[in-house]
Amino acid sequence: MNGPLVENDARALHILWMNAGLSCDGESVSLTAATQPSIEEIVAGALPGLPQVEMHWPYFDFDSGPDQGAGSFIEWWHRAERGELEPFILVVEGSVPDEGSAGAGYWSGFGTDPRTGQPIPASDWLDRLAPHATAIMAVGTCAAYGGVHAMAGNPTGAMGVPDYLGWDWKSKAGLPIVCVPGCPTHPDNLAESIVHLLYRVSGQAPEIALDEALRPRWLFESTVHSGCDRASYYDSSDFATGYDSSSCLVKVGCWGQVVRCNVAKRGWINGVGGCPNVGGICIACTMPGFPDKFMPFMEEPGGPGPAAADYGPLVRTLRGFTLRVTGAGADR
Repeated sequence: MNGPLVENDARALHILWMNAGLSCDGESVSLTAATQPSIEEIVAGALPGLPQVEMHWPYFDFDSGPDQGAGSFIEWWHRAERGELEPFILVVEGSVPDEGSAGAGYWSGFGTDPRTGQPIPASDWLDRLAPHATAIMAVGTCAAYGGVHAMAGNPTGAMGVPDYLGWDWKSKAGLPIVCVPGCPTHPDNLAESIVHLLYRVSGQAPEIALDEALRPRWLFESTVHSGCDRASYYDSSDFATGYDSSSCLVKVGCWGQVVRCNVAKRGWINGVGGCPNVGGICIACTMPGFPDKFMPFMEEPGGPGPAAADYGPLVRTLRGFTLRVTGAGADR
């Protein structure tokens, strides 16, 4: 395990949460639903060994601004820019628009520049804060890969944080960008990733193992299909033709066979819910290229048909034989 990335006598580790990108604030809403751990446990320091955290998040900031005034909330960002806030983790929510295409206006701003009185574009904040950040997290598919705002024809030229800073970008502490995608991000995946990064920065955990898309590997190494309770129907080529069936949903638009996401196993809140667990199709919202590469929704995914179609009838026959022999009843 590597040592701490910040001085041991640091008073607190700051989290600057910037929801100024193009987004629906879905990740902020999602984090309020986390239970393993909860945001309250993170901020209150209820987890063993967790460093003291001061979270500057538009959804709640107990002090609001450095002088405890609501109007000075953005001062935390100015202090970070001046190198006066050390250490800090920058969390980016929402895709980064290309302000060069905004003409005389701007696509997305966060706070006001005291020198000009004009809004500060989200991309400017990335330019200003990235050199000072101990780590950067891109939360949600929009921040990670561009998401909905990066669809073909969108005039904003939106992109994810890795596309903006570079996929090989490293912080001054040597940490890569950590992407936690989803539309929205799974509440506990987000909270767990934040906690792991806090432990890493304080020297109590190894570097987060990331996959080729900069996602935490242990959260995104398996496909939706591998944890889906309808997977056996896929194997036996038993496909639903509508949404009133308990059979496999691949023919009605489910991409779960190739999408890396743990929602089928983890559920949504307290282990309950999640797209495939409540009869919904997987639309690939955790994947780079979403949504363009996975449209149109609610239609069978393109490419070769399911391999199960070749051996599905044999599987059904053998299962039926086993059920009859064991007296467990007839196959469905």
